[in-house]
Amino acid sequence: MSKDKAKEKQINIELDDATAEGIYSNLAIINHSPSEFVVDFVNIMPGRPKAKVKSRIILTPQHAKRLMKALGENIHRFEKANGQITDFEQPPIPMNFGPTGEA
Repeated sequence: MSKDKAKEKQINIELDDATAEGIYSNLAIINHSPSEFVVDFVNIMPGRPKAKVKSRIILTPQHAKRLMKALGENIHRFEKANGQITDFEQPPIPMNFGPTGEA
């Protein structure tokens, strides 16, 4: 591939300051329909009866699968460099927590 063709395929991705700060989440709720996956990122704090969805990402099934693969590859590289990630047992989340699977 020539330099010109490679340059044509590049995407300029911008990241503003507010987005760059990120949003902390310690729970992801995933629902799906035949046409999309909805991932709600939530921050649950101990002792608090309510939690809010901090961010919602809507993906096509194809993009959801690519995200799963990319996340798996990154976790593998992280663990190779830093050791096994310990999965702590999470308290059960009530089944009526969060949105329904309807899209």
